Amino acid sequence: MENLRLALFQFDLYWEDAAANLARFEEELWAMEAQADIIILPEMFTTGFSMNTLRLAEPMNLHSSKWMLQMAAQMGSVITGSVMIKDGGKYFNRLLWATPDGQLLHYDKRHLFRMAEEDHHYDMGQSNQVFEYKGWKIRPQVCYDLRFPVWSRNRASGGGEMDYDLIFYVASWPAPRVSAWDILLQARAVENLAYCIGVNRIGEDGNGVTYSGHSAAYDFKGKCLNSGGEKERVILVDLDKAALKAYREKFPAWKDADRFEVK
Repeated sequence: MENLRLALFQFDLYWEDAAANLARFEEELWAMEAQADIIILPEMFTTGFSMNTLRLAEPMNLHSSKWMLQMAAQMGSVITGSVMIKDGGKYFNRLLWATPDGQLLHYDKRHLFRMAEEDHHYDMGQSNQVFEYKGWKIRPQVCYDLRFPVWSRNRASGGGEMDYDLIFYVASWPAPRVSAWDILLQARAVENLAYCIGVNRIGEDGNGVTYSGHSAAYDFKGKCLNSGGEKERVILVDLDKAALKAYREKFPAWKDADRFEVK
């Protein structure tokens, strides 16, 4: 599979109302005019960026998980986004990856946003992940992870095989710092010789924090392939794997990358 179509869902969220958000996204999914291989929803798409874990967090394989698996099967697409999860007595800002054939994989947010005391309410993820789908290697990340390039680094083996072809970030990135969001998404694409996607929400949450979207897709040269501006919309983008492979062969900067381990 050389090409991959993504649908980036840039929408406002109902504050701490999972039922309303799931109903809204289900309507938007069925209203899509084109098929997508992967559908990406924002960070904490069922609740907004809330610290109310005791009331709102749910275990794996309950409402949100089942909804994502059901929609993935019906749409014939991967559905991904992060939700509040309680697992083993701990709370995680967990990105779920639901496939059409019934797999449910996950990645736990590594970098917790201390300025909102996220580190007081959630546990830190311990490992990076790469999901493989239709011949692509894909690394999931969540919001604040974007500011930490070592965690996002695309490393290469001795034979030149890189960790991933596509990296994406689901986010609740506030409007006052959206210029950093724009810059860092482009930088992650260029430095990692990979496609880079960011999916951010819009609107205002229950804490009075505003979000301005700017969901976007960048190619391996840092070129913006499509962006969402500041309005509610579904952004479609097509990724070309042959073009990525050709560029890595023509400009093999990965051969000069530093070797290191992340602990």
